Amino acid sequence: MRALVLAGGSGTRLRPITHTSAKQLVPVANKPVLFYGLEAIAAAGIRETGVVVGDTYAEIEAAVGDGSAFGLEVTYIRQAAPLGLAHAVLVARDYLGDEDFVMYLGDNFIVGGVSDLVERFARERPAAHIMLTRVGDPGQFGIAELDAAGRVVGLEEKPAVPKSDLALVGVYLFTAAIHEAVAELKPSWRGELEITDALHWLITAGRRVESTVISGYWKDTGNVTDMLEVNRLVLESLEPRVDGRVDGASELIGRVVVEAGARVERSRIVGPAVIGSGARVLDSYVGPFTSIGADCTVSGSEIEYSIVLPRSSIAGVSRIEASLIGHDVEVTPAPATPRAHRLVLGDHSKVQISS
Repeated sequence: MRALVLAGGSGTRLRPITHTSAKQLVPVANKPVLFYGLEAIAAAGIRETGVVVGDTYAEIEAAVGDGSAFGLEVTYIRQAAPLGLAHAVLVARDYLGDEDFVMYLGDNFIVGGVSDLVERFARERPAAHIMLTRVGDPGQFGIAELDAAGRVVGLEEKPAVPKSDLALVGVYLFTAAIHEAVAELKPSWRGELEITDALHWLITAGRRVESTVISGYWKDTGNVTDMLEVNRLVLESLEPRVDGRVDGASELIGRVVVEAGARVERSRIVGPAVIGSGARVLDSYVGPFTSIGADCTVSGSEIEYSIVLPRSSIAGVSRIEASLIGHDVEVTPAPATPRAHRLVLGDHSKVQISS
């Protein structure tokens, strides 16, 4: 069996962060979300992995390399434009050949991995096996309809009137039958080749499509709220560790990781939290569910329930919470006079200012 990891797409819901970074490389607990998926694939015993990349291919390739760090053999497959999940299967046709494969969306986060699912698929070998989870807003997802026996009988992409609340999770397993389905597709109203249409084609053709409804945790990390929630979840399982330097005037409470080369001076860190390698926290408070990236500086400030990407600086700011701060950002207080906010914001930014 092979794996196909989708790491293209423009990440519009995470702008302005994704104007300069691939969405799959935004970190969760100081590790890119894509890495969790690659680790899950390796844990399932799969080695040969195709990574579908788009405009951010250089950044993805630099981060993942040849895959050996994950125990994988990675082949990169270029997708000229993000034209749908089924289009990714189409462009990977030569790489996949007639092998069974698992398709994993690189910006999804799933607790528990995919090992059990891969083993079940290898035993039963339906034409396709999909993962489902119950959601509160089914109109925002691909939705599956099951019969009384639990077999998939219908699928719709972001339906106006959903027939169920069972959304497709970003993991799919296929035999080579999927290539026949994809070859028959026409672009949807969104201009994309939809994987839900390919699955529907298999069902209509009498091929067996099975499903598993997962009870564990799943998130599509496509927006800031979900990124912060996944960061919280991962930090919950943190094992405390101090590889950097913490002075005697500082206090670490709970599950806190201070990575090698980091310095904490005259500060209070309440876990779960991680202070990245080379970071400095001076005269500050870092609250629960916060990830401070490598080579950041936090001085004279308070921050909680936030993600700060590498090389950013926060100085003299009384309180920051529920925030995602990008690479190489400087956050400082405004001058006392005139009492005005001075902003330099990228496209699609969201700002909340307390008066």
